[in-house]
Amino acid sequence: MTHFPAAHPRDPALSLERTKTEWRGTGDLWVFGYGSLIWRPDFDHAEQRLAHVHGWHRALKMWSRINRGTPERPGLVFGMLSGGSCRGLVFRVPQAQGSGVLDRLWQREMAMGIYDPRWLPCKTPQGMVRALAFTLSRKSPSHTGELREDEYRRIFAEARGTFGSTLEYVRRTHEELRRQGIHDRALARLLRLAHGEDR
Repeated sequence: MTHFPAAHPRDPALSLERTKTEWRGTGDLWVFGYGSLIWRPDFDHAEQRLAHVHGWHRALKMWSRINRGTPERPGLVFGMLSGGSCRGLVFRVPQAQGSGVLDRLWQREMAMGIYDPRWLPCKTPQGMVRALAFTLSRKSPSHTGELREDEYRRIFAEARGTFGSTLEYVRRTHEELRRQGIHDRALARLLRLAHGEDR
């Protein structure tokens, strides 16, 4: 039986306090979305823009043991890993609502304390913004490391959690990226694997 290392949560309250201190509340809050946030942000925002981040990339290499899988059959969700670049969306939250939105984001994204929240420079058509992004360390127990093609196929076929299947999550992300004019070739290739295609 395959052993999947358990996640080691850090204190989400401390990271939320630190993030609020770094934001300072002196202007609007920007949030970078690269996975489910792009199709289900779950918070009100005044504006959204296409954005490009350098130095980080979207990767389907984070174990999900509740939302898109189970402890016995973990699923996958996206994380941002260092290296490369990533296209996604940034959302502008008015200053007055920023603290409350951060609270909700921590309930959704940081309940297990797995992500590393970071402020990243994001290039948008209207100029640069500094946005909050949820990144993943390769040292995290929730990082999958390299997965073989047959492992991706098995996970797509089997993994299902509280919010649905890994495959549904990946498809919805891919569909919204394409709707926004963003073409992620690595993600498209993973979806072809799910259908038994090798290219």
